[in-house]
Amino acid sequence: MQNGAILGVELFVVLLAVAVGVSLLTRRVPIPYSVALVLAGLAIAVVGPLSDLQLPPDVILAVLIPGLVFEAAYKIDLDELRRTFPSVAVLAIPGVVVTAAVVAVVVSKTTGLDIGYAFLLGAIVCATDPVAVVAIFKRLRTPSDLSTVVEAESLLNDGTGVVMFSIALAAIAAPVSLGEALFSFVATVILSGILGVVAGMVAVRLMRLAGDPLVEVMVSVVAAYGIYLLAGISHESGIIATVTAGIVIGNPGPRHALSERTTQALDLVWEFVAFLLTALTFLLVGVVITPGSLLAATPVIVAGFIAITIARALVVYGVIGGGQRLFGGLLGHQLPLGYLHVMFWAGLRGAIAVALVLSLPADLPNRELIAGGVYGIVLLTLLLQGTTAGRVVRRSGVAATENAA
Repeated sequence: MQNGAILGVELFVVLLAVAVGVSLLTRRVPIPYSVALVLAGLAIAVVGPLSDLQLPPDVILAVLIPGLVFEAAYKIDLDELRRTFPSVAVLAIPGVVVTAAVVAVVVSKTTGLDIGYAFLLGAIVCATDPVAVVAIFKRLRTPSDLSTVVEAESLLNDGTGVVMFSIALAAIAAPVSLGEALFSFVATVILSGILGVVAGMVAVRLMRLAGDPLVEVMVSVVAAYGIYLLAGISHESGIIATVTAGIVIGNPGPRHALSERTTQALDLVWEFVAFLLTALTFLLVGVVITPGSLLAATPVIVAGFIAITIARALVVYGVIGGGQRLFGGLLGHQLPLGYLHVMFWAGLRGAIAVALVLSLPADLPNRELIAGGVYGIVLLTLLLQGTTAGRVVRRSGVAATENAA
């Protein structure tokens, strides 16, 4: 037990040291930090002693993800979210359904994989990754409303994507009707959101009563992780609950506004937490991917990547772009065409998809094929889209420059 604990500490320190090295390297080499971390993780898995590392899914889902999504949600401006919410809602709710369905059809037709398992694959990769998108946008000076759309989408659709995954996995064991699936999906999203709002309001109230920045920071940590765990116990979406709690705490309103000292403390602590968790998450994503799994799933990877690209284009250009031009103000703030280009290219996949694969039952048929397909799709999006996101932003006509910091 002690040896295992010491090994865990040693692994943690080694990964942190690698993250520091990668951070220093990317200041001199033009490659996104998140992509460099994944490549470092791949190198560690291939040449290092961690090739047989078995990562419990709870490590990513319950330790890394709540802190990451809370920090990003805490920084979202509620006024800008209201203006762009129709676009965010389309991407985060029907967008994940469309993506899962398109992936299921394309992969099943081209590779022969059973439609149920193909839909499960689609449910795993249907959501964009908050860590990847937020990490990239922190290096880019993009218009605030564009950043809000992309970051809020990536936060909310991870929650709806996990709900979709749960339904798809349950449907393999015991088929459910379309009506039952839709009801379960909508009910989970609504109830999880309510849980998060209540938790956020309680946390703000406790923080105001505490009157001590250190205690108030601790309250925010308890809120971020506590509501995630509580939602999981209640069979709701911990990610959605944590995101909504973060938005409430970050936008408490004038009557419950936090002091300047508290705000500064929260910003500093959560920025460090996000940096730490981002580094660990992307390193672990690289570590769990093996060359053998990628080779065996090559047809699924190619078909799946094409499918998510088609689905992304349908949702961004067809539903959002076309809908806004047909219905105008009914769909809220109309986004320029350049914004749509960036939104289309910002649909990376990452840690959430890997965590969901790790949580698949060990005896599930086609598990290794699905895992290899997901790992390959994650790698393709990070390497292809992650390395060119800055170029797309600049060429789209959006006023943005690379951040030197």
